[in-house]
Amino acid sequence: MGATVIGARAIAADLGAESPDGFLPVDQLGFGSNLLDADPTLLKNLTAALPAAVVGDILTLATVTGTARTAATLQARHPQAVAEAMEGYGVACAAQTAGVPFAELRTVSNPVGPRDRAAWRLREAFSALTDAATAACG
Repeated sequence: MGATVIGARAIAADLGAESPDGFLPVDQLGFGSNLLDADPTLLKNLTAALPAAVVGDILTLATVTGTARTAATLQARHPQAVAEAMEGYGVACAAQTAGVPFAELRTVSNPVGPRDRAAWRLREAFSALTDAATAACG
């Protein structure tokens, strides 16, 4: 919690279909891709400006994870995941359509899994995000 994370890829982790053999992401269904890579130059610049940041995949979900079981399932399916959110993949798609580079920078306010609002650290996460944005843009 409070960590700064940089997305190497934005992954639409729940975009696909359930099957008797498990979840099938949209790319396995033949309907495009459920992941988009961050722009290499932006990724390089962010990692240079924020050397302590954790770099990995950031999962985009329509429903945030609320159970340990779902968290474990997602971690097994996406072992490079470092965070989850609800916006990244959509923003990445919009950036790709507009022909502009994309990278995802986030800070962590709460753990993935059971929702314990008392454990959320929004103030710390917003402070860390302000520091990260200042370092990345400064």
